[in-house]
Amino acid sequence: MVSATAVPVPAHSRGIDEILAQARSRLRRLSPPDAFRAQSGGAVIVDIRPAAQRAESGEIPDALVVERNVLEWRFDPRSAARLPSVTGYDLDVVVVCQEGYTSSLAAASLQDLGLSRATDVDGGYLAWYRAGLPVKHVEGSS
Repeated sequence: MVSATAVPVPAHSRGIDEILAQARSRLRRLSPPDAFRAQSGGAVIVDIRPAAQRAESGEIPDALVVERNVLEWRFDPRSAARLPSVTGYDLDVVVVCQEGYTSSLAAASLQDLGLSRATDVDGGYLAWYRAGLPVKHVEGSS
């Protein structure tokens, strides 16, 4: 096994644990039940998981699917590629990924765009599912 410290570390770099902690320090992360209540109150749940994960695990009903690789372009009000519903910076956006790691980074990125109310679901889709909240199975899911 190769040690994580075997490679010289550039002085200006940050590890992923530090980057994740910094992103999360800016978020008011939601528990799955709080995210469900937020969705019921008009917040947009944005599922950034790849199609294969959604097919395997299922989806949150009424979640907007925007895969991670295009998220910023779809939610930047200045972008020509933005979604039609993205007309300003005051959107309540709750990002969800499979386990709640990538979604924290994505929500912080949306905040960098000016969407100050962006956040994510603590524990991701799996926590939502385990909390017994509504899910729908898609073709190919078990």
